[in-house]
Amino acid sequence: MGEPVAVSVVAQDPMLEAGVTVAVHGCPDVDVSPPGVPPAVTVVIVDELGEHELDLVRATRTAAHRPEVVLVATELTPTQALHAIATGARGLLRRRETDPDRLARTVLAAAAGDAAMPPDLLDHLLDHTAAHRPPGPAGLGLSDRERAVFRLVADGRETGEIARELSYSQRTVAGVVHDVTNRFRLRNRAHAVAYVLRAGLL
Repeated sequence: MGEPVAVSVVAQDPMLEAGVTVAVHGCPDVDVSPPGVPPAVTVVIVDELGEHELDLVRATRTAAHRPEVVLVATELTPTQALHAIATGARGLLRRRETDPDRLARTVLAAAAGDAAMPPDLLDHLLDHTAAHRPPGPAGLGLSDRERAVFRLVADGRETGEIARELSYSQRTVAGVVHDVTNRFRLRNRAHAVAYVLRAGLL
């Protein structure tokens, strides 16, 4: 097992920030970033998700060391989730559903380059985008294989898990993600998930 993933915690409520920091210390695979060590992942905890909070996510993501961002909010609507992902959040959690184990798993997924969000929120997003799917040439869409892979990527699954579930090799899964990311000129996996959801491609 490698070194724990270095994490920092940012919250609007100092007491909440302290509590989450203590919880992170109790997780074996993640730990609070020591002084002078840039975190690989920053957990941002907010109440409402508005422009100010999205600016905080954006500023955190574009810091000099460019940490991945896991956003924990009191409530998240599908529209808010899309805005958060487009702003740079790689993981999304609702506060009422977040315990130390789930937070740690989401942090580890973010550190590995995977995107994660609550399954019911993903379902809402898929329903919404399917209802608003724009017409266009088949060449601009996704193949059945690509849709299958991206449904699981959006659900926060890691490459190995996706490969096992779909009976593909890990190389095939990575290739699918790479092809879609390049085809639509996207920055990374999280941006690809946001794009395919917003464009109604799943």
